Amino acid sequence: MAIPIGEQEEIVHEGDLLTINMGPQHPSTHGVFRMILTLDGETVVGCRPVMGYLHRSVEKLSESRTYLQDIIFTDRLDYLAPMTTNLPYAIATERLAGIEVPERAEYIRVLMCELQRFASHCVAIGTFASDAGAWFTPMMYTFRERERILDIYDMACGARMTVSYIRYGGVARDLTDEAIALVRSFVDDMDRSVDEFESMMTRNEIFRARTVGIGVLPADTAVGYSITGPMLRASGVPYDIRRAEPYSVYDRFDFTVPTRQGGDCYDRYMVRVAEMRESRRILQQALKDLPGGSVKAKLPKVFRPGKGYAYARTEGPKGEMGFYLVSDGKTEPYRLHIRAPSFINLGVLSRLVVGHKVADAVVILGSIDIVMGEVDR
Repeated sequence: MAIPIGEQEEIVHEGDLLTINMGPQHPSTHGVFRMILTLDGETVVGCRPVMGYLHRSVEKLSESRTYLQDIIFTDRLDYLAPMTTNLPYAIATERLAGIEVPERAEYIRVLMCELQRFASHCVAIGTFASDAGAWFTPMMYTFRERERILDIYDMACGARMTVSYIRYGGVARDLTDEAIALVRSFVDDMDRSVDEFESMMTRNEIFRARTVGIGVLPADTAVGYSITGPMLRASGVPYDIRRAEPYSVYDRFDFTVPTRQGGDCYDRYMVRVAEMRESRRILQQALKDLPGGSVKAKLPKVFRPGKGYAYARTEGPKGEMGFYLVSDGKTEPYRLHIRAPSFINLGVLSRLVVGHKVADAVVILGSIDIVMGEVDR
């Protein structure tokens, strides 16, 4: 018998089954998220995700702020990858207003977003190691490398997380020679860093025992649930928006779209590791070809796009991040809608955890790599 959320007790006995709450403040639920699990012994026979604890009404708030002021909201969606949430909003605004972005700004956007992809995956696999085996060392190594990227962001725009750096028309400011040198130094070390991560996890017996064959997501189910990002590619579907619908200057770079065929938690980890190496390839090419020139398009003092609508989507670290903008000719958007990958990818969680143990549910949730700022908005 289904029990309304408002009447749900912490533990409810129903015959031989047991219903328990995991969350909303459980340390392994990746934010303020709740899973109501129905158990037969230690086996999960039902799962009901509960979200909404972090709802901030971002989409509605954006209707009363200017297009420039709305950029700060994008930082707070995927707060672990704010550069990659700045970008689709900027592209949507540029399409709405017919803005042409300077070439140097496009290259800097790619640099910032690929560094961000690496940093986001550092958090994803570092915390995933903790979820899968409760050992802390991999997370220390991954967070060490993430700190180096945040130092680059600090030098580029004066902020580490809420950057608001990528804006319609280009970027907030140009990269200094010192910042570019710091990027080059980091890129030179990226392969070594990933090798260190893999030495602790990829062939670790405990890690493999906890992840191989756990939470298998078939390709047809992934497509049916509109799954995107590493989750989709780990199920064997080679879909990446940077290839399927190239944006910015991604069509100029040579890189591979990593895939795996098993669709389990281990494969989702392996796809993220492979993507970290591909990010290095893209960064090397972008640094080599980085042009000179301006980093900002010429914009009117009062920015007021004509009536119309635009949609832009990009390949974020967690999947397809999309922004739909409607303009009625005023200085504020008439409507903003966000297509957040964490929210969409969570839709398949119930199907993945059923049949597994409670401890496996934590691992499966960790393999999805969610951020609650995106889920609740």
